[in-house]
Amino acid sequence: MSNVLFDVPGPKARLRYRTYAVIGTVVVLAFIAYIGWRFYDSGQFTARKWEWLQYAQVQRDLLNAVLSTLQAFAVAAVLALVFGAIFAAGRLSDHAWIRGIAGFVVEFFRAIPALILMFLFYFGLPTVGVPMTPFLGVVFGLTLYNGSVLAEVFRAGIQSLPKGQSEAAYALGMRKTQVMFLVLLPQAIRAMLPTIISQLVVLLKDTALGFIITFQELLYYARYIGSQGAFGRPIVPSTIVATAIYVVMCLLLTALATYLERRNRRNKKVVAARPTAADDVLAAA
Repeated sequence: MSNVLFDVPGPKARLRYRTYAVIGTVVVLAFIAYIGWRFYDSGQFTARKWEWLQYAQVQRDLLNAVLSTLQAFAVAAVLALVFGAIFAAGRLSDHAWIRGIAGFVVEFFRAIPALILMFLFYFGLPTVGVPMTPFLGVVFGLTLYNGSVLAEVFRAGIQSLPKGQSEAAYALGMRKTQVMFLVLLPQAIRAMLPTIISQLVVLLKDTALGFIITFQELLYYARYIGSQGAFGRPIVPSTIVATAIYVVMCLLLTALATYLERRNRRNKKVVAARPTAADDVLAAA
């Protein structure tokens, strides 16, 4: 029986797919080349537009902007993971009222764009006497939105596990909370690791929305440098530099996920190859 969801392509279909892939690649490269040529033709690659990178103060400020981005990402990522784990457990609770509350919270915050949540925290809370900084506005907005998405990811991962996992834990006398957080959730996180990392990459990129509420992260600084007349208003070069930094950070995060996934598979193979006590008894017999 076939293990794919569609018919295996034949020689003609494979040739057609390769042709489409080549044509698509050529079109994309041609579009990128055209954009690059337009930038070159408009003088965006002249030394005057890039000399701002030579100043030590600019380099320090750029590094501080990157660190601010990473700080917001790190705090929001940890809080989103905790939020997702708690509300995933709530959605799987045996109590209907807990499932209802957890489901409402997850669906509510998942339906609101992260930027609107940042606006509500940064501009809304001070009107009722709650002080708020741009950093906290970004972190809380990203936490609620991405935490709601991760809650659904965790729930799907937990429900995909064999029922024998929870049954064995209950047989050992563990309570529902212990089974959820000590047995099921760690396995779900390992199983759903690629999806979790993909959502964290989205979270990292969404920190760029913080510049709208004056959070001084990478995009905010790139926009600031791009508006400086002393450097010839290098908005395109500063945006290219910011884009390159975002790409590098996302690639590093993806590389970390790949490393963890490979290590997890390697550990499973070691555990599977390790002989058990029952195997030793059978071998001795």
